[in-house]
Order: sequence, then C-alpha cells, then structure tokens
Amino acid sequence: MNTIKKGDIVGRKTYNKDVIFIVKDIINTKNGKIAILRGLVERVEADSNIEDLELIEKKVIENNLNMLNEKLEKRINQIKLSKEDKNYKIGLLTKNKRSQEKIITGKILHLDGDRKYTEKSYRYYRRLGLNAVVKNIPEYKQPRVVYGLLQAYNPDILVITGHDGMIKRGTRYNDIYNYRNSRHFINTVKEARKYDKENNKNLVIFAGACQSYFEAIISAGANFASSPARILIDFLDPLIVAEKIAFTEKYKYVTIDDISLELRDGKKGVSGVGANGKMIKE
Repeated sequence: MNTIKKGDIVGRKTYNKDVIFIVKDIINTKNGKIAILRGLVERVEADSNIEDLELIEKKVIENNLNMLNEKLEKRINQIKLSKEDKNYKIGLLTKNKRSQEKIITGKILHLDGDRKYTEKSYRYYRRLGLNAVVKNIPEYKQPRVVYGLLQAYNPDILVITGHDGMIKRGTRYNDIYNYRNSRHFINTVKEARKYDKENNKNLVIFAGACQSYFEAIISAGANFASSPARILIDFLDPLIVAEKIAFTEKYKYVTIDDISLELRDGKKGVSGVGANGKMIKE
C-alpha cells in the first residue's frame, strides 16, 4: 500500500530520483492518484503518478539542505569579501576619510511562490546589507498583487520567481500552456511594466524559474529571465541577478556576460537584454 501523502519528500523512480521533491498536493483522476511536486532545492514543479514515487531517506534530505545552506553561506562570504576589498560598507560612509561617500544600493522587491525560498532569499539579502522586501506569493496570484506592491514599496529591482516546469519536455516550446507557471510570470511582468510606464520608474525585472518560457517573458518586458535552454536553474540565480544590479552604479550597464560566470549553468539557465545598475554614491 502506497503511503505517500501531502508534505512528504520524495523522488521519482523512473527518473532515478534525480530531483528531490516535496509533495504539494495529491489529486484524484480517472487514471489514479497524481501528485503535484515542487523541488526541494530547485525551482521546478512537476507531477507524477503516486505509484512512481518513493520516500527519500532523512539523511539524504539533510545532506541536500545542508549543501544548499553551505552554498548560500559561501556566496554571502564571497560577496562580503569583495565589498571589503573595494573599501566601503553598504549604506555607510566609506573608510577612506578623504573621500567619504554614502553607498545606496538599489531597492529590491522579490515575489516568490515558495515559502521556504522566501525565507532563504530574505536572509541572503539581509546578510549582504541590501534593501529588500521579500513576499511569499503563489505564482498564480502574483499578477493580481504586483501593481499594488510596487506602489507600496517603490523598488528599483523586481524579482518574480517561484517554481515552473515544462509539462511535456523536449516539445511544444512555443505553447504557453506547456509551462506550469510561465503565463503567471509573463502577466506579472506586463503588470509591472504598466506600473513602470505610468510612474516613469525604469524598473529592472528578473522573472522565471526552472524551464520557464524565456522568450515570452523577455517579450513581456523582463530585463533578465530563465530558462533559455529549458533547464533547471539554481535557487541562487535570481538572487545573484538582483544583487548584481543592486551593487552596480547607475552609469554602468550590466549584461548577462557580466553575470553568467556566477550562475550555475551560465547563459543556458538565465539570459536577457541587460540593464543599468541601481547603486548611487552620495
């Protein structure tokens, strides 16, 4: 008897348990029970016959979560060291008394469809001293609320992410309904650009998650998006893009070539048209 239930952490046997998932929901169909799955450490959503699922051992889960946390800490420490080398502290006067400056980084509004990722993203921004508001909002709700949140927080950078995935991989690349959440990301970008036009804001937007419909998200108005090669992107990828824009001065233009080496899979996972930085010095 299969004991898989909502909240369990599982792998798909037919895929050799290559991705670890949390069971988001279980639905009854005429062909049996189907589990809706969300990646534990990757921004992917999928489904599976419940019979194809197997519980993952606690030790394996802990190892994966520890690796994610270690990756976060390593990245945070690397960025902190690089900022110290440049002889300034974010939001404070520089150490050089002859040319004291106040560094003001770009303000980030980050909408994330995953609660745990929301918490980790907020910790990441806070540890780096970035001015960021992170909201846990399901992907399908993001288009409805983004305009009001932009009005409330007036950010310079908008991150729209969560989970995504192709329903039928390797085919129907141009079919919006072959993507689990790309249409929500696209509509959210369009709403954000509507706000942008009405308020003359010039937002920098990152949108997308694993296997997202890259071309349509860029066409909707995003500066950066995932996933050109329809691959799984790393949890950190959207954060790295936002961080890079926030830490770059306004007169400098950031291209994907300036970021790609810091992303797990480079331009296969994330690309875009680029944008000016949002940091100012006073």
